[in-house]
Amino acid sequence: MRLILARHGETVWNREGRIMGQSDIELTERGREQAARLGAALKDEELAAVYSSPLRRCRETANEIARPHNLEVIPDDGLMELDAGDLDGLTVDELMPRYGEFLKKWATGGPSLKVPGGESMADLQGRAWASVKRVANLYVDGTVVVVSHSLAIQSIVCKALDMSLSNLRRLRMDLASMSILSFGQEGALLLLYNDTCHLEAGT
Repeated sequence: MRLILARHGETVWNREGRIMGQSDIELTERGREQAARLGAALKDEELAAVYSSPLRRCRETANEIARPHNLEVIPDDGLMELDAGDLDGLTVDELMPRYGEFLKKWATGGPSLKVPGGESMADLQGRAWASVKRVANLYVDGTVVVVSHSLAIQSIVCKALDMSLSNLRRLRMDLASMSILSFGQEGALLLLYNDTCHLEAGT
């Protein structure tokens, strides 16, 4: 299977620098343009399916990818972003006075450290990878697009490459970017990571 991992386009919370976990935020006008460019970049691909986090920012992005292929977007709860719990919606300036100690632990802590009121990176990786495995079993020889979120995609890439989740902090994942994994008998290969060439014109 060839798996194209696409991050959703811009939202207001992205622009404002807010922690955005599972809050259901729609795309901005710029985000919709980014989604359209993703769709245009993938219109000539032979896609077997398009899966998406059920959150609006991903569904809107996925619809732009699926439309030229006359495919229905398949929602999958396992592809949702990290449940950010009590941190959801806060800016960095709001986080520090209230959760400064937690942030210090988060910067160096292990993947089992849970966000206050939320989940851990290990929790996220477990459910996201389970979704990828289900898709891989259904489309062994096909190309599938999964539209998801930064931490979710990064956790999938780490798992596919047998990398520790601690390496996630060294990975960058831009809005409306594409990454590609290929799954075969010898395991997973990372063919492309965080590609944003399709966004260059008009940004």
